[in-house]
Amino acid sequence: MTSDDYVYDDATGEWRPAGEVKASGASDQVEVRDAAGNILADGDSVALIKDLKVKGAGQTLKQGTVIKSIRLTDNPEEIDCRYEAIKGLVLRTEFVRKR
Repeated sequence: MTSDDYVYDDATGEWRPAGEVKASGASDQVEVRDAAGNILADGDSVALIKDLKVKGAGQTLKQGTVIKSIRLTDNPEEIDCRYEAIKGLVLRTEFVRKR
């Protein structure tokens, strides 16, 4: 990047220098933690700590079920994941533990 690079900042609605946006974006990161207090990141595997009924799928995910390759969302209390035939599965972090 050169000193002439500008990036549109959605939060302020202004064009700002790229270095300024990156510096402020790094400090806005919220830590996502599982039920045991471990920090979660994209791509982590988690295990369920209790049985969960999945609305709309007619299934129950059992305690100990491993979910691979999670994705973090804008909400620090929710993670996005895939599990077999269930598309668009969103789990609350209070029900998972990092593996």
